[in-house]
Amino acid sequence: MLDVKLVPSTGASPQIGIVHLGLGAFHRAHQAVYLQRHLNRHGESEWGLCSANLRSNRTLVDQLRERDGHYHVAEYRDREQVTLREIGVLREALYVGEGGQDLESLLQRMAAPQTRIVTLTVTEKGYCLSPSSGQLRREDPLIAHDMAHPQTPRSAPGIVLEALRRRRAAGTPAFTVLCCDNMPDNGQRTRQAVSALAAIQDAALAKWVEEQVAFPSSMVDRIVPAMDGESFRRLAQELDCHDPAAVVCESFSQWVIEDRFPLGRPDWELEGVQMVDDVRPFETMKLRMLNGSHSLLAYVGLLVGHETVFDAVSDANLLRLIGRYMAEEAAPTLDMPAGIDLSVYANDLKARFANDSLQHRLRQIAMDGSQKLPQRWLLGAQQLLDQGRDIACIALGIAAWIRYCTQPLPGQLAQLIDDPLNATFADLAGRFEGEALVKAFLEVDEVFPAQLSARAAFHDAVQSAYAALARDGMGKLLSTFAAPN
Repeated sequence: MLDVKLVPSTGASPQIGIVHLGLGAFHRAHQAVYLQRHLNRHGESEWGLCSANLRSNRTLVDQLRERDGHYHVAEYRDREQVTLREIGVLREALYVGEGGQDLESLLQRMAAPQTRIVTLTVTEKGYCLSPSSGQLRREDPLIAHDMAHPQTPRSAPGIVLEALRRRRAAGTPAFTVLCCDNMPDNGQRTRQAVSALAAIQDAALAKWVEEQVAFPSSMVDRIVPAMDGESFRRLAQELDCHDPAAVVCESFSQWVIEDRFPLGRPDWELEGVQMVDDVRPFETMKLRMLNGSHSLLAYVGLLVGHETVFDAVSDANLLRLIGRYMAEEAAPTLDMPAGIDLSVYANDLKARFANDSLQHRLRQIAMDGSQKLPQRWLLGAQQLLDQGRDIACIALGIAAWIRYCTQPLPGQLAQLIDDPLNATFADLAGRFEGEALVKAFLEVDEVFPAQLSARAAFHDAVQSAYAALARDGMGKLLSTFAAPN
């Protein structure tokens, strides 16, 4: 029988002090939960949330408005224990996507003196940076629009910059910009996006941003699968929860933040947040160990025929593969503070992946591979090659990714590749095959850094893995590849 713990929202309606860009499931199951716990502890708060949906349809915003911003988060420890948490810290929901009318309201809210922090979860592609070089993509349609129309921005960097411009003009101190997306040095990359756009628009504004705006980095960790019909059915049947804005996630949660907030912040540390001077070791650990393993499970698992993370880690060969990847190709690239045992962390990750209550779909993880691979695999691959180490697991993952992007999955005619570069991949698949196809993929400079793609050892490893995959199929290759040494 399922053991359900109910945690209601308590405390007075908080004043809005934080604006968030990216009203998705992860934000609602992670940052908002920490702020709700803060509100429950104090009874009142100046750190209420205004959250804006930038791209998806406005249905979620309408649902939240109908419920005065209240929704539920179901935190599953396993099939037997779950905490159903009511969230009431979201005081305003806005929609600024296509057809949205809330852009001016969002900018006014961000420019208001009461707003002291702006946070973002807009995915890697939302910053409009080249994954390989980190430079602003001027050709991106959103950036091109914001260059021409800075006061009616469409991109996340453009929205942040226009709000900062208004604050500067009004003599209001700059808010802190806190990135909560899975990118290395995510604070610096957010600064790069905003500062590069500012330099195009207004040199004086760019100088003010450089001198006055804090961009601390953070590391966020909680597995939050995309909600689908089955998720809502389970909530209704198991928890009698009929909330269209509800989110399902694992019980584990972690947040590590660099402590640079000139205008103040919530006392997050009371809720378990790690406030540190330098987040990079934690950030890199999570990107390479957890996210790198997730991508390996996704591309290899989909080619084998699995649908969820639980299915994939229930495959003994795949479980051995990610064990080998974490021990031999991720951990050797990490320099962690004293007290962090990477072998313990790896075992904890395997246990989290095996949480069958989540039904985390591999297709969700496989999205936007061109944006994810550089920080999850490629930067580590460069270090491994510099150390004279093997990159067999990473090479297999890249080969599986190329195969996933260019050929139908087992038992299907085709699949929709959800990636900003899907047109490029389709073009390459139409013109090349075999070794030439792999060579063409590795020359996509939006994904592969020049210093890596120019290395013969890197090319040879990926070509060898792809040739074996084409010859033997993923099932046979995996059984050989993941065999114990």
